[in-house]
Amino acid sequence: MLITDDFLPVPVPESLNATYLVPVKGLPRVSTKSAVAGLAGRLAEPVHGLARQMLDSPLMSVDTRPIGEFPELPPDLLTAFGATEAQLDRLAAATHLVVVQAEYRPGWPPAHEWAARAVAAAVAESVDGDVVDVFGLQFLAPDAALRSLPDEQGRIRLVDWILVPYSSDADGLWFTTKGLRRFGLLELQTQGVPDHLTRAWGAVMTGTARRLLRDWTDGLAGEEVPAFVQLPVLATVTGHDIAVAYGNPEQHGATAPVLLRLELDPATDPDADSFLSLRPPPGHPGPDGRYYAAACATLFAGIQPDVRYARPGDAMSKAIATARAGLEGIRARFVDGQLPRESQLVVKYGLPGDDGPEYVWAGVTSWETPERIVGVSASDAATDPTVRIGAPVVVETADVVDWALLDGTGVVEGGWTQAVLDAGQRPHTDN
Repeated sequence: MLITDDFLPVPVPESLNATYLVPVKGLPRVSTKSAVAGLAGRLAEPVHGLARQMLDSPLMSVDTRPIGEFPELPPDLLTAFGATEAQLDRLAAATHLVVVQAEYRPGWPPAHEWAARAVAAAVAESVDGDVVDVFGLQFLAPDAALRSLPDEQGRIRLVDWILVPYSSDADGLWFTTKGLRRFGLLELQTQGVPDHLTRAWGAVMTGTARRLLRDWTDGLAGEEVPAFVQLPVLATVTGHDIAVAYGNPEQHGATAPVLLRLELDPATDPDADSFLSLRPPPGHPGPDGRYYAAACATLFAGIQPDVRYARPGDAMSKAIATARAGLEGIRARFVDGQLPRESQLVVKYGLPGDDGPEYVWAGVTSWETPERIVGVSASDAATDPTVRIGAPVVVETADVVDWALLDGTGVVEGGWTQAVLDAGQRPHTDN
């Protein structure tokens, strides 16, 4: 194996395993084979055929065991990953678990995951129950599990197979992925992410995972499973990677690629996970968090920094008027908790400057009174050295000229002034 500074050798496991559980009260009345046969016409045939073949092979086992023989599933973690009270109640009432396990070699397709999830979903549907994905510690409704499986072209939404949890530490947010090990790849992590990038950086992690997973499976395409796959030290991610990972390739055009440096972070504890760390590329000046914010500004419309104009034209004037007319309504939704889950509200406001106002974005954290907004800056201001990425800011509502609601794919509501700029209708400036 050739080792260079441009590539990082990542070890390949000898085999991969998938485990899914179906909690049941009593014993299933329908055989597993009959349940899987009932999926005919509802699954893409390559996956349906794969599930039937593995069910008849030594690569898959399906056992029904008394629930007391299995380690207790932690309700707190299940809740943290989205379990509902109804699902937890059904788990508490279960007397048995149907355990679906499959094993396969690393590579594409991940037959162990696709077949095991399909079989578990078929069993859960036959007993009006749930699927528990042991790897992700997630409940899946049978129909959701089936929708996550590949279509006729073998396409999946990667967001259905990996999670991106995060937690706070002294340097900001620590993001990790949970799900890449299904495919044999080490999980990713990023540390020191500014707090206001919670949703955006989760999407960047998902898009990067999609890009690296493609490189990973390309390296496993031969007949023999290699001991290592060489991944590029400088990984790239684009808006298209993010959109494909979320299953919406038509909703995001091409963006400039963002570079991320890949570092192997091996665990010192044999029971802990090793990670592939995402860092700014070599030579980047300043703190890592500043680079992450700039990367998000490149990949997502609506939080671009340093937008200036001195004499707005008609299109921009109308955009500002539209945005300001909606401030009362968006504040009411924010205060009442009526915004979409995991969305981020940002506002654009003006800072005085010698060459006219400078307009910057801030993520909203509190809006207790109509006249004043508390938030964190989403960009560095050129005219005010105290306004830096991640720094707390207090914004007078009278200074706000636009607002936008962001999710992992970009602007979902608002952003009228940005739409004018993106359309090329830039007003005159004194710059």
